Amino acid sequence: MKQKQVTVIGSINLDMVTTSDRIPHQGETMMGTGFNTVPGGKGANQAVAAARLGADVTMIGCVGDDPFGKVLIENLQREGVLTDYVEPVTDVPSGVATILVSDGDNRIIVTPGANDYVTPTYVEKYLDVIDQSNIVVLQLEIPLKTIEYVTGYCYRHNIPVILNPAPIQEVPDDVLKQVTYVTPNETEVTSLDVGKEKLIVTEGKQGVRYFQNGKVQHVPGFNVTVEDTTGAGDTFNGALAVYLAENHSLKEAIIFANAAAALSVRKFGAQGGMPSRSEVIELMKKGGQ
Repeated sequence: MKQKQVTVIGSINLDMVTTSDRIPHQGETMMGTGFNTVPGGKGANQAVAAARLGADVTMIGCVGDDPFGKVLIENLQREGVLTDYVEPVTDVPSGVATILVSDGDNRIIVTPGANDYVTPTYVEKYLDVIDQSNIVVLQLEIPLKTIEYVTGYCYRHNIPVILNPAPIQEVPDDVLKQVTYVTPNETEVTSLDVGKEKLIVTEGKQGVRYFQNGKVQHVPGFNVTVEDTTGAGDTFNGALAVYLAENHSLKEAIIFANAAAALSVRKFGAQGGMPSRSEVIELMKKGGQ
């Protein structure tokens, strides 16, 4: 079977994770207990998830012309993601997420950096890539004007679009009307005014709720040991894109994505636990929902 083309347009970040016994008070300096740098960004995460699950994945995005940018591009390439359309931006830093972790809780500051340069003009250079896509995946860590531009173009050219509305912000009505599916979690969905038939709501271990033929449908979660839930939503979106691009039914795609997301929480880091296709198929055969 020929691999299906999934195009991800979105953010590419380096996550800098510091762990400590507690979060320092304002003006306080304290010793941390650990530090990791982890490739991230919702766009890059979803691209990696889709690539591991067997799709032909193209990433459209920007990094800075700094050492982080080189690391981020090399990571995508190792994962089999095509990076011909990821450009370093001169004199601009790569996007970073500074993450403080303590007692199972975290505080995060995201600095977009080069992600702000994923503009409509930038994307316009690569419309031929979008034209060849079986599905396009978007998130909200790049400028909203770019989201509007891409969804409008895809709508006019009958190219399916998955919008992962995270981090949550107000999304223009035109975007919500033009995308094919919207994939909020149970918190994000309360901020969206969108037709129910487009909604696929992820609810963690409770599974996924979606609407079909005017009725609420539910796909239960899988029972797995949880190490780190970071990136589970990104894994879900990448997996959903893969199965929909392959023309599986919506229910089949949601079960596949649900299984992939469940497997992803067994290891540390957004990309660290993202599974292979064979692992997902094996879990689906075993059940465990």
